[in-house]
Amino acid sequence: MTLRSLVLSARYLSREECEAIAKRALSFVTADEARVLVSSTNVANSRFAVNQISTGGDSFDSVVTVIARFGKRSGSSSTNQLDDDGHRAAVQMAERIAKLSPDDPEAMPELGPQTYQPGVNWSDATASLDAPARAEAVKRITDPAKQAKLVSTGFMEAITGAQAIANNKGLFAYNRSTASVLTTTVRTPDGTGSGWAGATHHDWSRIDPSALGVRATEKARASVHPVAVEPGRYTVVFEPTAVGNLVQFISRALNARSADEGRSFFSLPGGKNKIGQKVVDERVTIASDPFDPEVASSPFSGDGLPTRRVVWIENGVVKNLDYDRYWAQKQGREPTGAGNSIRMSGGTATLEDLIHSTQRGLLVTRFWYLRPVDQRTILYTGLTRDGTFLIENGKITKPVKNLRFNDSPIFMLNNLEAMGAPVRVSASEGGEPGQAIMVPPIKVRDFNFTSLSDAV
Repeated sequence: MTLRSLVLSARYLSREECEAIAKRALSFVTADEARVLVSSTNVANSRFAVNQISTGGDSFDSVVTVIARFGKRSGSSSTNQLDDDGHRAAVQMAERIAKLSPDDPEAMPELGPQTYQPGVNWSDATASLDAPARAEAVKRITDPAKQAKLVSTGFMEAITGAQAIANNKGLFAYNRSTASVLTTTVRTPDGTGSGWAGATHHDWSRIDPSALGVRATEKARASVHPVAVEPGRYTVVFEPTAVGNLVQFISRALNARSADEGRSFFSLPGGKNKIGQKVVDERVTIASDPFDPEVASSPFSGDGLPTRRVVWIENGVVKNLDYDRYWAQKQGREPTGAGNSIRMSGGTATLEDLIHSTQRGLLVTRFWYLRPVDQRTILYTGLTRDGTFLIENGKITKPVKNLRFNDSPIFMLNNLEAMGAPVRVSASEGGEPGQAIMVPPIKVRDFNFTSLSDAV
């Protein structure tokens, strides 16, 4: 084994180590069925403020979770003590809880051995991202901001880990993974201008800190002294991050049971759902693919079910909903086994093309403080942030104060006018690596803004 591989392997448990841990834990089981989940993670982060690193650190932990079942009763227990005493105590606690628990009428038996496609969500570049390398990446943002007499803040995180699942029916699954994220907010010294940029990918080499710093700086300078505009319905050019902020809520609403039970946008009367119905513009296709190198995710789910590519919406039509094992069995379908990712189709326009084609409208960088209003329409509310601009006669003319919206990504994608090429985005509010999302910039009409906000 090379020195480099030794350094990388020190940050997560190998397949052999996870298998040995799982087998040892299972050896103490007396329950009818048991599942062992092993999670081994190294989280490294650097936080910066006022153009300098303020905090940084690395944390490593490995956790073993035991799920024990007696008939339809189950219990679980977790430990990060990886010796025999820790395994035995976790198993005994899980079994004690199971014996005290009521029957679960929806309990599903453990899966037998499965065949898994190797995961692709690993990068040596991310796994080897140590503190000096993180500091150098941060300097590529903070140094130019300092020279420009601006104030940069931000967060950078690299996660290296391994996940394994085993049970007493012979199933074993293992995957190692990485994730990285870098986000920055740059502000003018007077506090009136604010710009944001961020990126996330399992492969750190796909993130360009200098480009993020330039983008955030340009927005900060351009957004000073914003003016008020009247709330109302606007033609809006959404940058990809803003699109990702909203489109992810469609994926979260795709639960088949909620649809069949009448609790979802995807419900129809009489216990039916909208599979086969057109719900958005025909140019829109949304899929999940755990083996797409741009939005890769785990090759298995939490119960050991192999994941696969699933098309949710194709040319505007609902093709699939998400069936877990219980609801799939009840409805006579196969469980979905989708990965934790979203990729939306796009077009050929650039962001500049979308702006140039707009007679009057708004440009939105991103949203925050997003909260649900009505699950039956996927209606959300939230605020624009860190770069909202007025477009007049095909040009950005002035910054505007932030606005609150009340609208649905479904409505938004029905009012679609044009799309650009999809890109990977950091769509979480907190700046942490979240769901893998790849979406295009888009232009829509009649997006509903309800009030102004004085917050920068």
